[in-house]
Amino acid sequence: MGGVVLLSWGADLALAQQQQGPVGGIYTCVDRNGRRLTADRPIPECLDREQRELSPSGMTRRQIGPSLTELERAALEAQRRKEVEEQARIVEERRRERVLVARYPNKAAHDVERAAAIQLVDDVTATAEKRITELKAERKKLDVEMEFYKKDPNKAPMTLRRKIGEVDDSLAEQQRFIAGQDQEKRRVHARFDTELAQLRKLWDAQRVPPVPPAASAASAGNAAGPGGARY
Repeated sequence: MGGVVLLSWGADLALAQQQQGPVGGIYTCVDRNGRRLTADRPIPECLDREQRELSPSGMTRRQIGPSLTELERAALEAQRRKEVEEQARIVEERRRERVLVARYPNKAAHDVERAAAIQLVDDVTATAEKRITELKAERKKLDVEMEFYKKDPNKAPMTLRRKIGEVDDSLAEQQRFIAGQDQEKRRVHARFDTELAQLRKLWDAQRVPPVPPAASAASAGNAAGPGGARY
């Protein structure tokens, strides 16, 4: 007999309607109350249990599994989507692993990339520090001008006071930027540390110990057996 065929109520009903006539099927089942029911189409009382379709001679044509409710179908569909998404995630993860190993075939290559990333941060920091030096020199010049108004700073020209405020704001901004670069350097190291931990596992997985020639010859001899062919 064929395997169990799971069909929805709608499909069963349509099929039963198509089979009405001399060659129509007979449906039978035992409902939840233990009653054996028979009809010329799928039986509504047995939608939650197995039904059998019989030929006119009484032979079983097929077995029909329980029809799923809308809620059950939604749950099954959600589970299938989850499985598909998980499989896609695994495929993508394997692809990324291959790309990572191709980019960093060994620790030396990874160290070079780390050093380049850190150097980039250091270069940007050095530029900010140079700017701070320039701003401090400019601030010192402005302080010399302010010496004339030491007794009463409020008499200093508005342009001079505005320049001092702008320099002070720029200094604070550059200092915040440098602090941010320190955090960026820590993030770079953390990222490369995480990558390195993953790469160590991938590198180890690629290392397959070579089979010694003696072991290979012994394996070949064992395979051939005592009476094996010799060339």
